[in-house]
Amino acid sequence: MKKIIKKLWQDESGVTAVEYGLIAGVMSALLVTVLGLFGDNLKELFEAIADKISETTAQVSGSAPQE
Repeated sequence: MKKIIKKLWQDESGVTAVEYGLIAGVMSALLVTVLGLFGDNLKELFEAIADKISETTAQVSGSAPQE
């Protein structure tokens, strides 16, 4: 029995998958946290960028910007 436990303890054949799973879990938690903290600011930033693109497109095409 001791020999079997020692063999299982030294077996590293599933370690890489576990490590990748842990990394994915940590990255997911960080992403959720960052988006939760900065979500409103990011939304405002993307809306400002979209507005600038619309204004520039309207100026290039010669028409008034649509609201």
